[in-house]
Amino acid sequence: MADIHFKPDAALEAAKWVEKVRINPGNFADSKKFNIREYTDAEYAAEIERIRERFAPLVLVCKERGIAMRIGTNHGSLSDRIMNRFGDTPAGMVESAIEFARIARALDYHDFVFSMKASNPKVMIQAYRLLVARLDELDRSDGGGWNYPIHLGVTEAGDGEDGRIKSAIGIGSLLADGIGDTIRVSLTEDARHEIPVAKALAEIATPHAPAPALEGWPFDPFTYTRRASQRIEVAGVPLGGGEVVRVVVRRAVFDKVAHKLDGLGDYRPEVVFEDAGVVEIDPTDGPSVARVNALDGSRLVAVADGCALPVIGAHRLLAKVLDERHPIMLKDTLGGGSGDFLQNLLRAATNLGSLLCDGIGDAVMVQGEEAPGQSLRIAYNTLQAAGVRIFKTDYVACPSCGRTLFNLQETTARIKVATSHLKGVKIAIMGCIVNGPGEMADADFGYVGGAPGKVNLYVGKTPVKFNIPQAEAVERLVDLIREHGRWIDPQSAATN
Repeated sequence: MADIHFKPDAALEAAKWVEKVRINPGNFADSKKFNIREYTDAEYAAEIERIRERFAPLVLVCKERGIAMRIGTNHGSLSDRIMNRFGDTPAGMVESAIEFARIARALDYHDFVFSMKASNPKVMIQAYRLLVARLDELDRSDGGGWNYPIHLGVTEAGDGEDGRIKSAIGIGSLLADGIGDTIRVSLTEDARHEIPVAKALAEIATPHAPAPALEGWPFDPFTYTRRASQRIEVAGVPLGGGEVVRVVVRRAVFDKVAHKLDGLGDYRPEVVFEDAGVVEIDPTDGPSVARVNALDGSRLVAVADGCALPVIGAHRLLAKVLDERHPIMLKDTLGGGSGDFLQNLLRAATNLGSLLCDGIGDAVMVQGEEAPGQSLRIAYNTLQAAGVRIFKTDYVACPSCGRTLFNLQETTARIKVATSHLKGVKIAIMGCIVNGPGEMADADFGYVGGAPGKVNLYVGKTPVKFNIPQAEAVERLVDLIREHGRWIDPQSAATN
């Protein structure tokens, strides 16, 4: 498979030799210079015609040779034209892909798949859901045959547990809803480490319900809004009502770490389950739900272990039938876990992350992983990856590929050593320019390969330092963070 950016001629040549071509609608024939411009309808139509002229030859070669294509939109590389009309949104991602699909269909070419990748799992989930809804709508209104296969991926997921958790939130939650035909886990590691994670996700995230079952659930599947609840105090800890999502542990877990709480840093238990007065119910049991809704005041409510529903579906139903005033505690399993840490991590991230991205949940409890320290790490890192509680430095780092202009694994490790104490700062580490500026739209600072041995530094999506020798680039990144008032010394961070 050939993955082509910027060069339609390169895609045309590659299509003569490979079995599949991936093109990115954001940069195949469009530009991305972050220009602001208003397009009239006539100007917009003229741009679509220009794209057709550039894209049609590739479609015809693929059709003649009988090879496949992926129309792969990236959140980080939407064209200026799409950005100016739709903004940096899931809707813009979907429309960008649909424009190219219409051209392919007009030439009676149908051997293509879609992807809607983003480094932010919330954006990625919303984009794929919106794509499915749009394809279903077109299937009904535009002659049928619009339900093409879908390829899932969280781009620039990073490495280690963080990369695996972010991938599980995005890919696993969509698979659980019946969306997705192929998957790619993108880790900033040797590519062989991606395969076990992908296989485990495919096994864990068996569809719980077809995608249309999202209709009628108590959240908007296309935009994020946190479920409303009343603020209460649980064992002296404020919870619900807009408070940060809390981490709950059972007494047995707390007792195992009680002697080293100071050493746990930001990964401490906040609430002990047995002290919290949690009300556990089966959301399918109408009388039990009615009794909780009739209570005076608000209580922390959870799904009872042993509920026959899948974890995600059980919690969605609980959010639907429970009065909004009651905060909800999420569980990663409604029974036991397994002895395999990777399985437990991916299952917890899939189940908890999916619900958090739906806007459901005021507290989380990981009970599928027995090791106390690991279960706490899973809980906190899932909150961070889902974007609902930022407590450490956040990294966006792409996987190694043929376009990379420096050793991503070594560079990412060096940057983390220098910056991992900067809570709440988001740093993007990009091997090349393809997705760099766009994926850094959410980042505070960016480190991007500009040429062999040279690095460009960004503030947000704006390049500010150019052609820095790689040997100096990490130090210069630290200087840039300091210039913008976001730097604190590691010793100061440790005492805060």
